[in-house]
Amino acid sequence: MNWFGRTPRIWHLGFWICVAAAGCDLPGRPKPADRFVPPHEEMRFTVLFDQNCVGCHGAEGKLGPAPPLNDELFLTIIPPEELLRIVSQGREGTLMPAFGAGKGGGLTSEQVRVLTEGIRQRWGSAAPTPIKVPPYLLPETKPSATAVDAGTRVFARACASCHGESGHGGRYGGKPDGRPVGAINVPGFLALISDQALRRLIITGRPDLGMPNYAESHGRPADFKPLTSQDVTDVVALLASWRQGTSINARGN
Repeated sequence: MNWFGRTPRIWHLGFWICVAAAGCDLPGRPKPADRFVPPHEEMRFTVLFDQNCVGCHGAEGKLGPAPPLNDELFLTIIPPEELLRIVSQGREGTLMPAFGAGKGGGLTSEQVRVLTEGIRQRWGSAAPTPIKVPPYLLPETKPSATAVDAGTRVFARACASCHGESGHGGRYGGKPDGRPVGAINVPGFLALISDQALRRLIITGRPDLGMPNYAESHGRPADFKPLTSQDVTDVVALLASWRQGTSINARGN
């Protein structure tokens, strides 16, 4: 009997028995989680968010150059279909691009749905919408002829303590270091933001940057009262009037 001839076969069989018993993958064999997924088949929220949203909205949905998505108030007031539309179609006239296929982006309708539902599930709140919170969407009617004057008065009591009387910047007294607050009466800034986005920021503030929302009194006069929907509409009309060559009735998206 040629034992020397059988030894390699016996060793080979024993190796495979050990692998099967241990439940191990072969060296170099990719794990399922590491295998390539074609871009149009990617359905993991974390991957889609990292690839498409982090650059503007921040790794945790906040502290990016764009308004935060990690904001319970924002996710409470924005209608689900509106969030889906924005992700799919973008905001015309702003830096927010369209991500939906056929709209200028490369995501399928299912991937857009995964993104919007994931944003709500991760950072939204199950609490009901506050009763007196102004609605997210711009009113259908155009601002009145006196809207800018009314907006100037609202701005004085709600915004000027941080942004300055004319929106050219001020100091936020609530911060110990007295860091200056950014100007908003800036043509370049106003040219890159729609009236709808302005309305959103007036309502929600920028919690990641310390900007109060429509109802918070921090940094505002002692007699401050929460802004009404009309107050927000009037401030938007004022800010829109500061755009060079833009009508106060510009709606944006």
